[in-house]
Formats: sequence, C-alpha cells, structure tokens
Amino acid sequence: MPVGFECQSAKEQPLRRTRAVILDAVTHFNNDDGWAMASHVALSILMALFPFMIFGTALASFLGANAYAETASHLIFDTWPDAIAAPISREVINVLTIERGGLLTVSVLAAAFFSSNGVEALRVSLNRAYRMTETRAWYVNRAQSLGFIVIAVMVITAISFLLVLAPLALKLARQFAPWMDTLISAVDNWRILIAVSVLVTALVMSHMWLPAGKRRLMDVIPGIAVTLIAWIAGALAFASYLEEFATYVSTYAGLASIMIALVFLYIIAAIFILGAEINAAILKARARALAEVKKEPSQET
Repeated sequence: MPVGFECQSAKEQPLRRTRAVILDAVTHFNNDDGWAMASHVALSILMALFPFMIFGTALASFLGANAYAETASHLIFDTWPDAIAAPISREVINVLTIERGGLLTVSVLAAAFFSSNGVEALRVSLNRAYRMTETRAWYVNRAQSLGFIVIAVMVITAISFLLVLAPLALKLARQFAPWMDTLISAVDNWRILIAVSVLVTALVMSHMWLPAGKRRLMDVIPGIAVTLIAWIAGALAFASYLEEFATYVSTYAGLASIMIALVFLYIIAAIFILGAEINAAILKARARALAEVKKEPSQET
C-alpha cells in the first residue's frame, strides 16, 4: 500500500470516528424521545425554580445570609441572555421579599420537595441518554436529589457571605496596594466568572452522580464541553431571534416572559441531553474498539 494512501487513511480515521459518535448520539436522541425529554426537563426546571428560591431564602435567612436572594438570582440568571433573564429575575426577587414563618414550616418543606423534582427530571433524562436502567430505590434517589438542593443552597449561602466581605476587601486592597488596581478592577467583574464556575461544577456533578452506573471525570468532559459551547451559541442565537423576529409579547401578553423562559429552557435542556448522548456514544465506541483489540490476538492464535 502506498505511503501517501496510508497517511491519508490515518488522517481520515479520527474524522470517521467523530462522525460515527455524532451520528450515534443524534440517532439515539431522536429514537429515545429526546425532544420529549427536553420539554419535560424544561417544564420541571421552571416549576422547580421558585420553590428552590423560596426554600433557599428561608434556609439562608435562618443562617443569617440576608443577601441570598440577590446572589442566587445572579448565579442562576447571569448565564441567561438579559432579554430572557431580566423579567424572570425581577419576579423571583419580588417573590422572595415576602415574609414567611419559620424555617421548618410545611410550605418551606414542600418547596424543598418540589424543587427536587427538577433534579429528578435531570436524572431520568441522563439515565436515558447514558442507556442506563435505574436500579436504586426511589427513596434513595429522592434523598440524593434533596441533598443536591441543600448543597446548592449552602454553596450560594457561602458565596453570599463572601460577597458581603468582597467590597470591603477590594476597598482595602485599593487603599494599601494601588499598584494592583488593574487586577482589582478585573476582580470587580466576579459575577459572570462565579456563575460560569457554578454552572460547570453543577454539570460535572450531574453527569457523574445523577444517572445510574459509574463514570470517570474524563468520561463526562467531552459532553460538558459540547454543552457549554452549544449553550453559548444557543443563548446568543435565541437572544438575537427575540430582538429581530419574535412576537411573544403580542401573542402571550403578560405570559410572555414565562413562555420565553420556557422555550429557552427547552433549548438548553435539549443541549444538555445531547451532551450526555455524546458521552454515551464515546463510551460505546471506546468499548467496541477495546473488544476488537482483545479479539485480534485470539484470532491470530
């Protein structure tokens, strides 16, 4: 075989594998009701959003973190386009300003339970994407979902405590180290950096621990990278569409902000599930290649 042909064949192999992985992921997504699962996840997340914020605010107030509502609003909505996030964020803040009884009231506990439904929707979609059958008991899964909710609230609470101290720290830094003003100015734009960091951490935890089975960190990185890139592209494209073509306000009137958020979450949910599908397709291709390698020596003997 000519050397040039061998080089060309070697170059085509990665492209062939990439095409095969993408085709497998997209085919399984379509055949396994991926679009329906995306709508289920989108609606579940939207319905879980307000209960999560209510439960988080009650717990944070009990711990003395009064800046929780504003911090949580930034962490959740700073990764959304402004046209979509602004109306929802305002409504969230309005809801959270309502005084409530104590921490351990029936309504707050119910809010914790309903907010965990969003996590359960993610679990179901990830199990289907990773081709896994759930073997854990339902109460174990629900306890894990509630644990994720509490962890998320505690992380946001800790960040809100830190952000109360941040202005004082920056003021002292400018006073005693003026030569670091450029770096300090960059730190002032902490919100988007923290929001992206929290998003990446949440994606890693979701892919590794929510679905059944075990995966390594390297097994979930490709799908997470695809999710983040497609998230940015999808958010920019949808925001541009809203500015140029959308007629949501005239069609849905006062419900426009909710419908816009639901459509955006539907797009993001489909991207999220496709990321898991890509991970599953890569794992499947890797297992097939390993099986072929093991089969070759036995054929030679």
